[in-house]
Amino acid sequence: MTKLVSKWNYPTTVRFGAGRIKELPEVLEATGIKRPLFVTDPGLAKLPVVASTLKILDAAKVPYGVFSDVKPNPVESNLTAGIEVFKKGKHDGVIAFGGGSALDLGKLIAFQAGQSRPVWEFEDIGDWWTRADASQIVPIIAVPTTAGTGSEVGRAGVITHEASHTKKVIFHPKMLPQIVIADPELTVGMPPFITAGTGMDALAHCLEAYCAPGYHPMADGIAVEGVRLVFENLPKAYANGKDLVARAHMMSAAAMGATAFQKGLGAIHSLSHPIGALYDTHHGMTNAVFMPYVLAFNRDAVEDKIVRLAAYCGIRGGFDGFAKAILKLRKELKVPHTLPGLIKGLEMDKKRAGLIADMAVVDPTAGGNPVKLTKKAAQALLQNAMEGAL
Repeated sequence: MTKLVSKWNYPTTVRFGAGRIKELPEVLEATGIKRPLFVTDPGLAKLPVVASTLKILDAAKVPYGVFSDVKPNPVESNLTAGIEVFKKGKHDGVIAFGGGSALDLGKLIAFQAGQSRPVWEFEDIGDWWTRADASQIVPIIAVPTTAGTGSEVGRAGVITHEASHTKKVIFHPKMLPQIVIADPELTVGMPPFITAGTGMDALAHCLEAYCAPGYHPMADGIAVEGVRLVFENLPKAYANGKDLVARAHMMSAAAMGATAFQKGLGAIHSLSHPIGALYDTHHGMTNAVFMPYVLAFNRDAVEDKIVRLAAYCGIRGGFDGFAKAILKLRKELKVPHTLPGLIKGLEMDKKRAGLIADMAVVDPTAGGNPVKLTKKAAQALLQNAMEGAL
């Protein structure tokens, strides 16, 4: 039993259910936020779902500001602009509203606005988070409108370093939102492409967390059920965006994936992060492209676990059956089988492939892969994803 030693942390208060966005003023009062900054993305800011939410705040006479200058892969200039708006408006908390990008940037604004050090000094490396002045981190309320990243129950935010084109994970325990409103009605307007991409992101989180080495049976159990929920409900939500039951189950699966992946992620994310940083691709869809290639690469280390997972999900054929189920799901969701299918006109010379491999092996998620991700292995996986070779 000497090897069964670990440290476990689990997330926050979640108000789950259709229509619960109406409780936003009550949630603000519970967290002590009097002048929130509402952070969302530019596309969402133009949609009725934001207008109706802001009307709830207006009706409750809550003074607020809005910031929506958020790229699909947030960069430092987005963060700097958000902090400027936060300070100018004398805000005392953040409502992070949207998909992973808006949630991450909202959390980063709440974290970084009161710090004196550059944000890069709080990267998720060792105990760098202890450098932050925790007393200056304002409370966060998270309201997801997609079902993918699970950032609403996470203690970190991802931001792209523009000079190096690398994604950095900024971590602090107080970046965990105090309260989450998980209202599946808010996801009904997601178009099929976003439904597919975010749903496959949730699947990638659950699958990689389950396969990551280490002892964390709570994470494993949550990840397994998350995988089952995705297989059963993502095709339904994709086919009928108004299926509120499927939407609700996918919202649960997204939060479950992010809860589970504190155990670790792996090469799906290690490869997806540099592709996203260099080509500005949709993160979840990029994960979906890499998924079968990484699963095949990890087979020797995870086959027994995948056999158990397949049986739980009602998938016949063990590892091979599960791998085929992944391919079937991707096809049903119109996920490109190769990177050139995702990125039009993509050409990959040796220099660019080498750069991506270099970025992948130093990505924070690489260490969680059950098979060591070397530069040679990363290049081979990249080539497989280019050619569609399984």
